[in-house]
Amino acid sequence: MSGRGSVGAKAAPRGADRTDEIRAVALRLFATNGYQATTMAHIADELGIRAPSIYNHVGSKNQLLREIIVRTLDSLTEGFDEAIRSSQSPTIRLRRAFEAHVRFHARHKYEAFIGTRETRSLDPEALAEVLERSSSYERRFRELIREGVDAGEFNVASVHLASCALIDMGIGVAAWYEEDRSTGEDGLVFHYGEWAMRLLGVGAA
Repeated sequence: MSGRGSVGAKAAPRGADRTDEIRAVALRLFATNGYQATTMAHIADELGIRAPSIYNHVGSKNQLLREIIVRTLDSLTEGFDEAIRSSQSPTIRLRRAFEAHVRFHARHKYEAFIGTRETRSLDPEALAEVLERSSSYERRFRELIREGVDAGEFNVASVHLASCALIDMGIGVAAWYEEDRSTGEDGLVFHYGEWAMRLLGVGAA
């Protein structure tokens, strides 16, 4: 999987906090090599430091995985909340929120990959935390779709299935999108927004 557009694809800036550097390298290695195949020694080697010194900054490899996934979900949630802030219309708010969701996954391939493939590697406590955050994010879409249905703006048979479909559509972008595609990121986001409106039955009799 290409890491283009991902936070993890770029070297940490000079002077960046060491914990952020460790997290950025872990993000890239977890996504490209897999969580189970990546050791703390591999991360240290990429950073040019001794493995024991990593533990001055992070408690464990599983803690790194938790932080990566939690930060991803928090970024998605913040993007959703920001997108819906400037309009009262359920249709406009939903489209803006969905487009933010698509844009995030076009830009952050590593985070998307880890969030969908490596969650199962979390310890039970971290897994429960991540599942709660994930449910909270999905619930935002579901509640907004329900609001649109109640307002007569959306026409869907199942609010729950519609919200799941929209979220999966956006996540799927990370698996194939490349920046140099002819549509460009803005074109991608626009077309996905159009398809979302069709899925929600906007304008349907």
